Amino acid sequence: MSTLYLVRHAHAEWTPDENRPLSARGREDANRVAYKLSEYPISAIFSSPARRACQTITPLAEGLGLSINMEPDLRELKLGDGVFEDFFKAVEVTWQNTSFAYPGGESSEMAQKRGIAVIKRLMELHPAQHIVLSTHGNLMALVLQTFDPSVDFMFWKSLTMPDVYRLNISQSGKGLMQRLWQDIDA
Repeated sequence: MSTLYLVRHAHAEWTPDENRPLSARGREDANRVAYKLSEYPISAIFSSPARRACQTITPLAEGLGLSINMEPDLRELKLGDGVFEDFFKAVEVTWQNTSFAYPGGESSEMAQKRGIAVIKRLMELHPAQHIVLSTHGNLMALVLQTFDPSVDFMFWKSLTMPDVYRLNISQSGKGLMQRLWQDIDA
């Protein structure tokens, strides 16, 4: 069985720049993520190339003495070109019609396939190991939906920054997910 820790990046002040850094609150939470995940036998760490995703797991990597491996396909779903007047409504449409893509964007279906391909490849490289994947909310939720069909737009909307889910995947491909971040907040 492989164990994946899917980490949604910590808080960053929103700007159109996809490479924006964590906020002060985000940096504090990155330390809390490191504290929680350091209790597990993690053997590898992968991250979206976005600065906020890398910064979220940097304290963990430093604490464990591991490198952060950049994984371009852990990037967020590209919603489309330009700024959306109602961002949440725009995202909801992509959950309601998973094959729909805004101009210049990718569909939820395409992003989900990309995310699952990364999972399969990393499981082959790290069989029966514990690995961390630092990513973004939409991609994280779409990956989790593959293993739990109840994951939907409202699930995505309920994710926090950061958020952490453990996903145990058996050799047969069945997955069991558990939210870990609530354990930190409790």
